[in-house]
Amino acid sequence: MKAQPAAQHRLLDLQATDTAIAQLDHRRATLPETATARALQADRAKAAERVIAADTVASDADLELTKAEQDLVPVRERLARNEARVADGTMTDPKALQSMLEEITHLKRRISELEDGQLEAMERAEAAREKANQVQADKTEIESRMRAVLAERETKLADIAAERKVLEREHDVVAAGIPAELLALYARIAEKAGVGAALLQHGRCGGCQLEANTSDMNRYRAAAADEVLRCEECGRILVRTAESGL
Repeated sequence: MKAQPAAQHRLLDLQATDTAIAQLDHRRATLPETATARALQADRAKAAERVIAADTVASDADLELTKAEQDLVPVRERLARNEARVADGTMTDPKALQSMLEEITHLKRRISELEDGQLEAMERAEAAREKANQVQADKTEIESRMRAVLAERETKLADIAAERKVLEREHDVVAAGIPAELLALYARIAEKAGVGAALLQHGRCGGCQLEANTSDMNRYRAAAADEVLRCEECGRILVRTAESGL
């Protein structure tokens, strides 16, 4: 293949632009914020499970407290009625009065037991609600961190996209000055090897970094300036300059 030396030199500019684009793509694919967001997403899912579990415990504790409070109501009401009957002096039968007094004693003892149970239920309910509030706060904190990370990620992605557009325009401008046949060869090699053209510098291929042997160097020296050379080792287009050692 033949191509003017100036067109071959443009391949180095094109390769530099394409390398910069590839580096941007790598940056976009490996943003640390992406991995952090995934980790936070997993943390949020676990936190949501803890919130559900804690809310369930708190709800059960509230129901237990409500039942303890409800159990006290009829006992207190019965005690109040019995004490009122004793106090009004209408009970003249000694046996009936004695029985009533014994029941009052029993009711007071029962109320004391129920109040102890109510206090314990209240403490459990408060502890359960405090736990539920804490795990909810933890989940909220994770979500806040996640929003911040995602916002930072979007900012970086936008910056990368803007840089890439500039480089894409540069690519198009440089590519427009390269003959179609040479450009197609470059594109085929780049698609396969990542780098389509490299500088031959002091007898070394800038693509595979291998030194050309004496036979290859003699062939390179003998080639016309407009002949498109390929590295014998990696197949990339070799661009000759004053630094090539020819």
